[in-house]
Amino acid sequence: MTKKNQILVIFFLISAFGVTWGQERLVTKGNEKYEEYSFRPAIDIYEKVLEKGFVSADLLKKLGNSYYYNSNYSEAAETFKKLVMEFPDNVAPEDYFKYAQTLKSLGDYEGSNQVMSKFTAMTTSDARASAFVEERDYLAEIAANSGRYELSPFEYNSVYSEFAPAYYKDGLIFSSDRDTGNFARYRHTWNAKDFLDLYKVNSDSVSMDMVTKFGDDVNTRLHESASVVTKDGKTLYFTRNNVVEGKSVKDKKGIIRLKIFRAKQIDGVWAEIEELPFNNDEYSVANPALSPDEKTLYFASDMPGTYGLSDIFMVNINDDGTFGTPENLGANINTEARETFPFVTQNEILYFSSDGHPGLGGLDVFATRIKRKDFTGKILNVGEPINSKKDDFTFIFNELTKEGYMASNREGGLGDDDIYKFLEKEPLVFECTQKITGTIRDKISNSVLVGATVKIINENNEEILSDITNSDGNYSLVLDCNKGNFVRALMEGYVPSEEYIGVSDGKPKIIDFYLERDIVTGGFGDDLAKLLQLSTIYFDFNKYNIRQDSEIEVEKVIAAMEKYPSLKIQVNSHTDSRGPAEYNLWLSKKRAESTINYMISKGISADRLASEGFGETKLINDCYDGMKCSSQQHDLNRRSEFIIMD
Repeated sequence: MTKKNQILVIFFLISAFGVTWGQERLVTKGNEKYEEYSFRPAIDIYEKVLEKGFVSADLLKKLGNSYYYNSNYSEAAETFKKLVMEFPDNVAPEDYFKYAQTLKSLGDYEGSNQVMSKFTAMTTSDARASAFVEERDYLAEIAANSGRYELSPFEYNSVYSEFAPAYYKDGLIFSSDRDTGNFARYRHTWNAKDFLDLYKVNSDSVSMDMVTKFGDDVNTRLHESASVVTKDGKTLYFTRNNVVEGKSVKDKKGIIRLKIFRAKQIDGVWAEIEELPFNNDEYSVANPALSPDEKTLYFASDMPGTYGLSDIFMVNINDDGTFGTPENLGANINTEARETFPFVTQNEILYFSSDGHPGLGGLDVFATRIKRKDFTGKILNVGEPINSKKDDFTFIFNELTKEGYMASNREGGLGDDDIYKFLEKEPLVFECTQKITGTIRDKISNSVLVGATVKIINENNEEILSDITNSDGNYSLVLDCNKGNFVRALMEGYVPSEEYIGVSDGKPKIIDFYLERDIVTGGFGDDLAKLLQLSTIYFDFNKYNIRQDSEIEVEKVIAAMEKYPSLKIQVNSHTDSRGPAEYNLWLSKKRAESTINYMISKGISADRLASEGFGETKLINDCYDGMKCSSQQHDLNRRSEFIIMD
C-alpha cells in the first residue's frame, strides 16, 4: 500500500470514528432526555441519529415510546414496525402491545389483532392478554354500546389544548395551555407545549372573553390540571407539578412529578393550599375525583403496587379532613397499561380512561358499576362517538340532566386537545346481579319447609331460575337486577306466594316466605292438625280442660277457620291405653268437647264444629294394655285430630 493510500485509509477511519462517536453522543443525550420523560427533545435527537443511518433496537423502542406517549400514533406505528422487522429477537411483549395500540389508532384493527396475538403468545399472566383472548369480538361489543351520545365541540375551545373539564358552581373549570405569554423556558418538554393552567367559564358566558384564569392563588408557572370541587364549592382538589415554596422539586431521575393539592375557599379566595399526605416526590399522584357522598377520593398514580404505568386508587376522607390509606381498585379495573382520569357519578358509575382494556385505539373511556365499593363488575367501553381512534379522556357526566363533557385529540379538533359536550340519549346497560336469599316457613307453625321450590319468573311470565330449600328451609338465587322479576315460593299442600323485585342497584336482598296451608284442597277427612303441622295438644292427667301451652295450637286451627269461612271441623280426641277403657272413652269425649267449647268461646260458630271421643280404640302404635312402653310412646296416642268435614 502506498503512503498516500495509507493516509487515505487512516483519514476515513478517523472520519468514521468521529461520526460514530458523534452519533453515540447524540444517542446518549437522547437517552438522558428520554429517562427524564422529556420526550419531545428525545424525539428530535433520535430522529437526527436515524437520519445519519444509525439504528438499534433500543433506539427504536425509545423513539416508538416517545411517539406513543405524545399520541403521535402514525409515527409510533412506523417505528414499532421497523423494530419488529429489523430486530425481531429484541421485541418485548410491551413493544407488541404498543404496536397493536398504534395500529388501532390508525383504524387497522385486523393488523392490530395479529400483533396482539403475538403479544398474548408471549405472556399468559397479563390481564390485557386475557381480555384479548376472552373478548376477541370486542369491536362488536363496542358497536353495541355506540350511538348513545350526541357530541358537539365545546364553544370555548382554542387553537391550544383544552381538557379536564370539572363542574364548578353553574359553570366549568378546565385545563389549558392557551396562555401564549409563557416563556420558552416554561414549556413542558414531554410534548414541547406550554405549561397548563386552570381556567373557568360560567354557564351564561357568551364569548371567549368570559373565559378567565381560575386564580393566581392556584395557578403557578408549572402545570395545574385535572381538578374536582365539592358540591358546596368550598373545597378544591387539583393536580399540580411538585412545587415547594414556589420551586419545582425533581425525583431521583430528574423528573418533576405530579401531586394532588387541596385548597379551601375563604372570603372568595382559594387559601390554605396544601398537598395531600400520600403524595411522594418519587411517583405521581394526579387526576382527583370524588364519590357522591364526598367521603372517598379517587385518583390515578404510579405509586408502588400499581399493575401498570398508572392505576386508579381510592382513599377515605375522614370527618376531620384527614385521609386513610390509599387502596388500589384492583386487577379488574387496572391493567398493565394506563388507567387514569376517574370520575364517579351520583349513581356510583365509575368512568375512566384506559389503553389497557380493549378499545378503538389510544385512550378510550370505560364505565363500570362500583356500588358499595365493589370493583368486580363488568367493564364497558362506552363506544362511539365518545371514543375514537385517538385519545379520549377526562369524561364527566351529570345523570340528572344527561349532559356531560369530555376531551379528545381526535381529528377535526380546533387545538391539540379539545373539550366536547355531549348528551346521553340512551343509558349504558350494565351487567348487574342481585343475590336473593331467604327462608320458607309454614305461616301458622313457623316451622321451616324443606324441599320447597323457589322460582324466578320474569315479566313475560317465563321461568328463568329455580332453587329447592335445604334442610334449614333456606334458598339462594342470583338475579339480573337490570330487569324486573317475580320471586315465587311453592310447596305441595300450600298456597303459592310471590314477591315482585323491580330494577335495582344490585344490593343483596332477603325475602322470607310464610306459606299458608292449602286447606280447601286438603280434602274431606284429612287431619287439619297434620296439614298445619300442629304440635300435640296436651291435657293434664285425669283432666280435660285445655292446658295453656296447648292453646296456641288450637288458636292456629281457629285462624284457619277464620280465613276459610266454609271450613267445618270435627275434633276427635284419643287417649293412651293406660287406665280402664270405659274411663278413657269418657275422658276423650270430654276433652273433645272442651276443645270445641274453647273454639266457640273464641268466635267460631257451633254449627261448624263437631266432636267425638275414641278413648284408646285407635292407638297408633303397639302400646296396648299389658305392653311395656315408655312415656314418650304413650304420649303419641294422647292426641287430638281436627278432621275436615263435608
